[in-house]
Amino acid sequence: MVILENDFVKATISSKGAEIHSLINKADGTEYIWQGNPDVWAFHAPNLFPVVGGLKDNTLNVDGKAFTLGRHGFARHVTYRRIESTPIQAIFAYRYDEETLKVYPYKFEFQVIYHLEEKSLRVSYKVINLDLGNIFFSVGGHPAFNVPFTEGEKFEDYYLEFSTAEELHTHQSGSDGLLSGKTNLVTTEQKRLALSRDLFVNDALVFKNIQSRAVTLKSNKSDKQIKVSYPNFNYLGIWTKGDAPFLCIEPWLGVSDTAGEAKDISEKEGIQKLGYGHVFETDFSIEVG
Repeated sequence: MVILENDFVKATISSKGAEIHSLINKADGTEYIWQGNPDVWAFHAPNLFPVVGGLKDNTLNVDGKAFTLGRHGFARHVTYRRIESTPIQAIFAYRYDEETLKVYPYKFEFQVIYHLEEKSLRVSYKVINLDLGNIFFSVGGHPAFNVPFTEGEKFEDYYLEFSTAEELHTHQSGSDGLLSGKTNLVTTEQKRLALSRDLFVNDALVFKNIQSRAVTLKSNKSDKQIKVSYPNFNYLGIWTKGDAPFLCIEPWLGVSDTAGEAKDISEKEGIQKLGYGHVFETDFSIEVG
């Protein structure tokens, strides 16, 4: 485990998945990250690459060839090497190998960079093209936050506050985890979405081309909060599992396939194209309140 710490925040990160395991507000000791009960959902804050969401028949199509690749890709399962570490910053890297080439036929290096800035933890993704031509990919975050933050509160005491007033439509998922092509209006009041279990009966809320570039998870009963800012991400997922005491706020560049489609990776919605010798970078931040 790698520990990053400043006067305000303490973060713990694992080399497995380059995943955040803990984010504590030192002012009051509040732990904001879901602790990953394996009987419910074993992850804490997985990083998604080279796809976001599900593929039709778990199949990635590249230049007429089919590769088997599971939901959200492989980046959350592998062990990274740590290539830099200071008290407030750590860089984790994973480079293609024989196993990744069997499911994703590109040569790459994927880096996850964490940096503390006062009360915020910035999460940066860097993709380096090591291939001889273009490579295609999606990338995204999947941090899970404890809800409630403190004892004596319940899930329904919380709400999401979006940075922009807009009409939100969620794109429905089918039983196969793929998008159905149908949408539902999600009712908000003054940029606020009250949390309820009913919101997630049909899996995650999936927002495409969202205007808000930040969303804050707040309680009606305390002043504790967590803010996720994602200036360069056009998709946002919001998810929980059953009655589990957590909520995921997921900035994405990419999205699940739509049922019935079997497109080449170069034509997938939200896909990123990176030329030979080029580097892609993007980031989001998590701020404790």
